[in-house]
Amino acid sequence: MPEPQPQPTPETPSARRSIELGVLSVLLIVFFFVSFLRHNPFSLSGEALSRSIGTILGAGLTLVIYSFLYRDNPLFKVAENLYVGVTLGYGAIMTWRMALREEVYRPLLLAPTSEALGQALLHRTVPILLGVLLVMRISRKRSWLSRYAYCPLVGWGAGVGISLSVHTYVLQQLHAAIAPLQQAVQNGSLDPLTWGWFANAFFPVAGSLAVLIGTVAVLFYFFFSVEHGPVGRGVSKVGIWFLMVSFGASFGNTVMARLSLLIGRVQFLLDDWLKLK
Repeated sequence: MPEPQPQPTPETPSARRSIELGVLSVLLIVFFFVSFLRHNPFSLSGEALSRSIGTILGAGLTLVIYSFLYRDNPLFKVAENLYVGVTLGYGAIMTWRMALREEVYRPLLLAPTSEALGQALLHRTVPILLGVLLVMRISRKRSWLSRYAYCPLVGWGAGVGISLSVHTYVLQQLHAAIAPLQQAVQNGSLDPLTWGWFANAFFPVAGSLAVLIGTVAVLFYFFFSVEHGPVGRGVSKVGIWFLMVSFGASFGNTVMARLSLLIGRVQFLLDDWLKLK
């Protein structure tokens, strides 16, 4: 009988966590060493000191966020919670400065005259009551009161949103598709098969016709009230093609934007933090 070979013992989670904490500690020491080597805050003062500390913090948070590319770790959790906390704090301050202070505190508590106070109460009583009803959502027993505030918000939002969406995404789109056709009709006196005719008549007409066909086909694809016949299915398929082209262009634009952000952070680390410029 052959002797059984010893099986390798799997690495325990606690041992792996200890190794990761040790590596993170070493990386932190290296980061602070490099930061103080390139930006010595003890030899600076005033605006230069604040700029140096801001650069070190920005570089540290950038590297900590990118550490998630390896796996989730305690430093990333700290940066994530810090980001959420700073965002909430900034939102609370901006809500106070731009909404509560300007629309509630100053008009009601700092009204210069009794007439100004009356006008403030006349125009702000109902919005303040609706806001208080929205806050009642946090109560289990009184949460039903928030529905009286949600109803006008949803109704008003739907009414305004539908009209704006139709005007922006349908009427303006059709107008933009037809405008080159009108321009081509005005340039109809140009000699055919010339560069001016191609530049001012043929290419604008071809492009506007493609946009017009794509707009109508996509709108027809989302028209579900009537069953599509053979012609309707063909038009819907053309709409799907245009949708796929649009989705591909949007995805490519998103990737380019994210790569632009990455390039900006890498330039910040190399130029501002490490000063390798």
